[in-house]
Amino acid sequence: MTRISSVHIADVGARRALGLLRRAPTAPGLLSADVALAAPLASGIIPRPQLGRIALVAFWEDGEALERFEAEHPVAEQLAGGWRAALEPLRAHGSWPGLASDVAKGRIVDHDGPAAVLTLGRLRVRRAPAFFRASAKAERAVVAAPGLRWATGMARPPFVATCSLWGSTSALSSYAYGDADPRHNDAIAVDRAGPFHTQSAFIRFRVLRSSGGLDGTNPLPPAEVPVAVEP
Repeated sequence: MTRISSVHIADVGARRALGLLRRAPTAPGLLSADVALAAPLASGIIPRPQLGRIALVAFWEDGEALERFEAEHPVAEQLAGGWRAALEPLRAHGSWPGLASDVAKGRIVDHDGPAAVLTLGRLRVRRAPAFFRASAKAERAVVAAPGLRWATGMARPPFVATCSLWGSTSALSSYAYGDADPRHNDAIAVDRAGPFHTQSAFIRFRVLRSSGGLDGTNPLPPAEVPVAVEP
């Protein structure tokens, strides 16, 4: 049995969004979940949230648990009009509830095709100003990075996160670790000098499936996702 993760993002309207933000869902096979407002990555210091756009980031025992949630759970029904993806962890730095401890730690992983990245954190209040300054610089770099398909921030403090989709592993690696633009590496250095979060994880994923859409578009069309059998 292989654990998987999922991201659901949908425009549900401000009133329904407030209801969903009150409590993360529970379900059989759900190991952890965070609900947040989505905020497009941009060049400002603090991303401006889309008040009716809700994001759910979840970790599951297996693909069957996720399928049951999407077929039966009332929260999944409310998010059904948006975009959703099933993801298999390829490598991780840090730790997060529900993330298997045996996920590879090294930067180099054997994977061809589109990839997704989640950055997840529980923000330390006293480090919030430094975090937003460093994040803003990294965001200005990522929105212009070659190979980026789509990205968004997500927040319900202290939970803060980003989700980004890339056309290839090489493209995301060039952004994350390359020398062409130092802003992401600079943000990592500031965090190491004084951690922004009480808990955090940077996780790279294989995209198992991408369905639905936002603003009428699937940010990673199913035709571009290699056919795979979910774990």
